[in-house]
Amino acid sequence: MVALLGPNGAGKTTTLRAISGLTHPHAGTITFAGARIEELSPPQVVRHGIAHVPEGRDLFPGLSVRDNLRYGYRPRRKDRARLPPALDEVFDVFPRLRERSGQHAGTLSGGEQQMLAIGMALMAAPRLLLVDELSLGLAPLVVAQLYTVLTEVNRKGTAILLVEQFVPLALANTQRAYVLAKGEVVMSRSSADLREDPHTWARPSPRQTARTNPRR
Repeated sequence: MVALLGPNGAGKTTTLRAISGLTHPHAGTITFAGARIEELSPPQVVRHGIAHVPEGRDLFPGLSVRDNLRYGYRPRRKDRARLPPALDEVFDVFPRLRERSGQHAGTLSGGEQQMLAIGMALMAAPRLLLVDELSLGLAPLVVAQLYTVLTEVNRKGTAILLVEQFVPLALANTQRAYVLAKGEVVMSRSSADLREDPHTWARPSPRQTARTNPRR
């Protein structure tokens, strides 16, 4: 479970979008499990084992909770027999979604919508889960519950790349962190090290200083 940190505009969301195929890079490569994926479409990326929980959740508000989850399963639609067990697995993770399975997604609370967004991603049985701004606009108790779920998902074998503006929360729930500035990785350390020195990640590197203070 890895955190991707940095100020607004650093490129965190763009990084996730590039991995999931929503944005194609102009140069460079993206590899996952030994395969290049930078030119794949989002459905193809999902079929390679990567699922994306975007900032803002991007649900189908006029569809029921159950139908939203079914859309999350679409990359696996050829295996129809696995759909009911997959639904049950998500409902076991989020019992509240089971209670609201027939309710329109647009009428759920913010926390419930985030549960549904994660549930949709889990329906694809990902090997890598990309999560953008998990805590955005949610109450601390709900956020704590969601992090507990992600920790359990990770324990069962799914890698997680997490973008989170609330740095202490991200560092408390991950094993490693990368810090971005202006689209470049400027630091890579264990989350434990950064927790011990919370100001380290915010200090500009010599390269950043040279850029922000050019010679006249």
